[in-house]
Amino acid sequence: MNVPQPSDLFGDLFAMVQERGLFPDSKTFADAIPRRPPEAILRDWKGRAPADDAALLVFVEANFILPQEADCDAPDGRPLREHITSLWPVLTREPEASPPGSSLLALPRRHVVPGGRFRELYYWDSYFTMLGLVRSDRQGLVEDMIAVFGSLIDRYGHIPNGTRSYYLSRSHPPVFYLMAALSRDGSADARRQRLHWMRAEHEFWMAGEETLAPGGEHRRIVRLADGSLLNRYWDDRAAPRDESWREDVELAQRARDRDPGELWRDIRAAAESGWDFSSRWLGDGKSLETIRTTRLLPIDLNALLYGLEQAIADEAAALGDSMASSVFADRAIARREAIDRHLWNAQAGFFADYDLDLARASDQLTSAQGFALFTGAAFPERAPRVGEALQGLVHAGGLLTTADHTGQQWDAPNGWAPLHWVAIEGLRAHGQHALAETIAQRWLAMVEGYYATTGQLLEKYDVEQCSAGGGGEYGTEIGFGWTNGVTLALLPDAG
Repeated sequence: MNVPQPSDLFGDLFAMVQERGLFPDSKTFADAIPRRPPEAILRDWKGRAPADDAALLVFVEANFILPQEADCDAPDGRPLREHITSLWPVLTREPEASPPGSSLLALPRRHVVPGGRFRELYYWDSYFTMLGLVRSDRQGLVEDMIAVFGSLIDRYGHIPNGTRSYYLSRSHPPVFYLMAALSRDGSADARRQRLHWMRAEHEFWMAGEETLAPGGEHRRIVRLADGSLLNRYWDDRAAPRDESWREDVELAQRARDRDPGELWRDIRAAAESGWDFSSRWLGDGKSLETIRTTRLLPIDLNALLYGLEQAIADEAAALGDSMASSVFADRAIARREAIDRHLWNAQAGFFADYDLDLARASDQLTSAQGFALFTGAAFPERAPRVGEALQGLVHAGGLLTTADHTGQQWDAPNGWAPLHWVAIEGLRAHGQHALAETIAQRWLAMVEGYYATTGQLLEKYDVEQCSAGGGGEYGTEIGFGWTNGVTLALLPDAG
């Protein structure tokens, strides 16, 4: 389905507003709702183009409704658990229509947004938010969100990064099968529906595999020389992101030796990873101009796809489809062996991204390797060394994203709720309870301490200083969906 995004609808007007930096956050105009049909706005703009930025702002405000952020910034003095529970209504949205000309996608049921500038539903964020909803006895809302994500698969063939038209060209880490496992609707019809959605998502990630020869690459899949089939992050557009237009245009101007389309696709692929941005993706380890996301086969993505394949095999068997179960069990086995063969850095003793150009696993230590334990993609004998590697990223407030200080938000000194959950649960599943509890306790102590001082929960934290995280394209957001969910899931049961 071809859904126009704001840059398609408003062309040169959109580019002018974004490139002049009319708003501090490029996402503001991408989320604005036109007050009139786009063609009428464009006709008036071309007929009497504003003379300067002040006049342009007047024109924009007269013709567009600018978005508001979700306000979660008012400390209420409640204990942390009660505060998180009180935020669910603030962050919950009722079924939404899509206003004419808006970038917002229509959704059929209730859902929870992250907060702050993130006014819409996000894919991988939502799984971690849903963990907290389960702990809050909001199962009805969990079921609604599973159905919402399923409806996106039905409508678009995949789950987009977020529910905006400008996110439709990419997805996010494939965690739908983990969401499906949170459902308490055990009826055969509901289980068959969830299995259908899981298989449809798998088809999206594997599109084009049938004709891919050894050494071939197509969108999100790569077949290595030995026949191993593994995946990478991708985006189907090679253009500036609507929500970060100015930043992407300026980046291309700085990276004069690179093809702009290739650069923008690598930027967008990193956005599909959820790690936007990190030294993981950077050729020189520090500058965005050298980003090369599509030249890497990420450990987290392939571990999640292993989990998806195994989940499909298990559920197909339970529903009596032995043929599908056998096919996906074989897929899972093949992927697990490929991960061990190509994404295990034997010398360093950890899982890492496979570099297509160097034909080997990266030497960079990151917390992404926790996904190999979390999904069961790691063979049991690898687990002790993975634990040792993760230990090297543990600091006062929990787990560093990487050990590299680059100014990017998915690097040191930042730590993120989803990566903590993945590492903690993965370590627990492999019997490494002491390290898992150390990470959990340090994370909770930091989150509770910051909340006690400020009354806020944050999108990301500085786990070295136990303070607010920073870096990246925007400020540290308050809310915050996945921090609320993971923190609540990790808190001990109330006595």
